[in-house]
Amino acid sequence: MVMRMKILEIRMRLPYREKGSVLSRLLSKISGRIEDVHFLPPTVTGISEVRIEVAGGRELIKELKTLIKNGKVSFRVLSEA
Repeated sequence: MVMRMKILEIRMRLPYREKGSVLSRLLSKISGRIEDVHFLPPTVTGISEVRIEVAGGRELIKELKTLIKNGKVSFRVLSEA
């Protein structure tokens, strides 16, 4: 089986107060593979959105789903390398 690296956009909607702890755990897992990060301001209800472009594959997606529990996460493939 050939392992393909993909550029993924991870879009997370997290409670503002928990954003720091989730991002610190996330950074320890994906540091070195991050291409771009966008932080959007919190909404009136206190939900922050973070968009991260990262190089990875299916294992990375499985790992991130177990890591992020309190929030919504979506993935989109931007390109295949």
